[in-house]
Amino acid sequence: MTTPVTIIGAGLGGLTLARVLHVHGIPATVYEAEASPTARSQGGMLDIHDYNGQLAVRAAGLMDEFRGLVLEGRQALRGLDRAGNVLFEKADDGTGGRPEVQRGELRQMLLDSLPADTVRWGHKVSGTRSLGEGRHEVTFADGSTVVTSLLVGADGAWSRVRPVLSTAGPEYAGTSFVETYLFDADTRHPAAAKVVGGGSMVAGDQGKRLIGAQREKGETLHVYAMLSEPLDWFDGIDFTDPATAAARISEAFDGWAPELTALITESDTAPVLRPLYTLPAGHRWDRVPGVTLVGDAAHLIPPNGEGANLAMLDGAELGEALAAHPGDIETALSAYEQAMFPRSAEQLATAEDPDNPTLGDVINFFAQEERNS
Repeated sequence: MTTPVTIIGAGLGGLTLARVLHVHGIPATVYEAEASPTARSQGGMLDIHDYNGQLAVRAAGLMDEFRGLVLEGRQALRGLDRAGNVLFEKADDGTGGRPEVQRGELRQMLLDSLPADTVRWGHKVSGTRSLGEGRHEVTFADGSTVVTSLLVGADGAWSRVRPVLSTAGPEYAGTSFVETYLFDADTRHPAAAKVVGGGSMVAGDQGKRLIGAQREKGETLHVYAMLSEPLDWFDGIDFTDPATAAARISEAFDGWAPELTALITESDTAPVLRPLYTLPAGHRWDRVPGVTLVGDAAHLIPPNGEGANLAMLDGAELGEALAAHPGDIETALSAYEQAMFPRSAEQLATAEDPDNPTLGDVINFFAQEERNS
């Protein structure tokens, strides 16, 4: 079977691409390894920026639907020291350009905007190969294959499409998140809820540890304990024993205010280790006919508030380039890549906006303080 546009990965970048193509009357098929849209949690909140992510939403014709997802007040942000003292605080005055939405709801918005048969669930890619003349074959874990005249890797950090274009692979960034959740926080975890406030909070000191938290829908606190340790340090923690793992992680924050460490020790879920990986700075590739990448498959960095926004903008701009050059895939791919390479490098280097900071910006602030200490 040969298809005109094959997208690997039903994340935000791949779905934005599919939606923009649909708006322009161009059919595409998205293959996703997950068994269904609800196969796993889609993560926490995202701040969608008016200079990249919202441009993608607008290109997809979904601004009204997007506005309906915005969580009012969640742009509020505070930074604390390890004793719980507030170092800086910014309220959500409703005029910022980075409204917060739930990642899962944003993804569902995109899914709902596509024809029902666009996404093929349960299709895990085992390999890709070039057939020449811009055509590629994708092989799935069940042994089935598809041949396409345009292959787009939107399959994240461990992309199975990237090897067609580049020998680069993810490398450990030296830092990991340990993720926890506190539910019904205002009622059941009042001290932790108070220290987080109405939006996002990050606490840090001159060291290698940070605790960040976001207030999601209702009274849910989504927490990230960030530790700059080698992977073998985490190998010594038994994450199959939630109580022991939480206690071990909290020991790394010994001496911190109890309302901060409660974000770890009072978790209502088992702590989950999230190692952070990167691709080489300025990652790019020579033009290969019939294939390209979007999002983390193309430019992977630790979380700083830009990753999802850039993935969506990649998808939107690739879709618009293909629509602008009907029948000329190579011209469209060249135009997309020539804009994407410098844009991603520049925006990732200058993400911080001192007048409207995000959780990622505060993490970067503390990380810079650590480098300077």
